[in-house]
Parts: sequence; C-alpha cells; structure tokens
Amino acid sequence: MEPSLVTSWTLDPLQLAPIALIAGAYAMRAHTLARRDQPVPGWRIALFMLGIALLVVALASPLAAVAEEELFSFHMTQHLLLGDLAPLCLLAGLTGPLLRPILALPGVMRLRVLANPVVALPIWAANLVLWHMPTMYEAAVRHSGVHALEHAAFFTAGIILWLPVLETLPAPEWFGTGAKLGYIVGVRLIATVIGNVFIWAGDPFYDVYDTGDDFLGLAPEADQSLAGSLMMLEGSVVTIVAIAWLFLRMAQEGEIRQELIERGHDPRAVKRAVRYRRWQELA
Repeated sequence: MEPSLVTSWTLDPLQLAPIALIAGAYAMRAHTLARRDQPVPGWRIALFMLGIALLVVALASPLAAVAEEELFSFHMTQHLLLGDLAPLCLLAGLTGPLLRPILALPGVMRLRVLANPVVALPIWAANLVLWHMPTMYEAAVRHSGVHALEHAAFFTAGIILWLPVLETLPAPEWFGTGAKLGYIVGVRLIATVIGNVFIWAGDPFYDVYDTGDDFLGLAPEADQSLAGSLMMLEGSVVTIVAIAWLFLRMAQEGEIRQELIERGHDPRAVKRAVRYRRWQELA
C-alpha cells in the first residue's frame, strides 16, 4: 500500500523522545539564564526550535514513510534535513552560557578537535560518500537498524560540518572569516559533484527504488535526477546565505579592527580579539 502524504505520521517514541529531551533541556537552560538576566536572544531560540521541527519532519512526517518505501528524492530530502539544515539551525541557536554545564563535563573540551576544519571536512565528505554507495544505501533502506545508524551518522556529520563555521567549540586561530568562506565553497563543490552524478547518471543507482514509477508518476531515472537537483538546490541556497553572512561579518570585523588599532591597541591583541569576536574586552 502506498503511504499517504497526509496521514502517514510515524510517532515512534525511540525517535521522538531524544528530540523532546533536547528541546526540553534547551528550554529549561534558557529559562534559567533569563532569570539570571542573561537571556538567550530570541532569534537564537527561534533557530533552535526550527532545528527541532526539522528533525521531527525528517523522522516522523509522511516524508519519512515515502522516503523509506517509494522515492529516492524524498529520501534525499530527508537526509538534507537531518544532515544539513537541522544541525545548522541547532548549532546557530546555541550560545556559550547555554552550553556551559555541558562544556564543564570531563573530556568534553577534547571534542574541540572536531571544530578543526582539517578534521571536520574529511569526516563529513567520507560520511556523505559512504552512505550513498549502493551497498550501504540499500542496506539502510532494507534494514531498520542500519537505517537508524545512517540517520545518526548524517546528523552527527552535519554537526561536525558546521562546528568550524559557527564555532560552537573554538576553531583554530587561523580559521578566520576568510578561511570560512573557502571552507563553505569546498563543502558545496563536493556536494555539487555528487548531485551532478545523480542528475546525469541515467541508469538508477539503487534497485530498492525500481518501483518508483508507481508513486507520483516518477520513473526511477526521473526520481534520481530530482534527488540530485534537490541536493544542489538546497546546497546553493544555504551557500548563498552563508557567504552573504560571512561577507557582512568580514566588513564588520575590518571596521572594528581599524578602529581599535587607531585607538592605540596592540595590533596582535586586536587581531586575536577580532578573530574570536571579543573586541568588547579591548573597548
């Protein structure tokens, strides 16, 4: 039976309970900070909750049912939500004060190595290629345990991908705003190559979707091409937004750097303060 695009919601406690726990912990910590006159900016709360909503849509909505049973393009959309958009929104919603109890736990700061782009980019790229290999991909579709592992891997790799850019954990000092621009471009070049492979391959890569023409009128070849197009479209939109944000950030940093140097501050101290956006300490 074909899954309904309206009614096929999967309310699996094993999937939804961790999401609810994360959202609840965030809300409690934000409330605590607000009582201490350290409120979390409203736009950060909105982004974090958007990330939570994207996780629910990816795992529990009819999108998941169609992705698992019918169409590669829906599965690709699910992975873009899990492995790119949701991690980006969740990390953008975090602040140092919010994370302070977690960062104080033993060994947590050792994870700072994951905020090094030289580490993060290969992990993300290897994960992306691995799970799109036919053997791994079809195993994930056919076996629930492998599928759960695939989703966890995409989400974790997405978190690692964005760590150096948003610096939820401090990235190396050399990885400033200009380097972040190059990093984003590199990420999207990799995704573009994979997307183009799906668009122009012709023959379907995955036998599990050989009945795709029975759902929404999409033949397997068209379904695969659509999946590649969605991958490239999502990547293009995110890249444009990220580059615009980084250019604005570079302009701001340049103005502040010049202003602090003109006030007589040590250029080395200014460089480090601007790099980690702590110029208020000098001002």
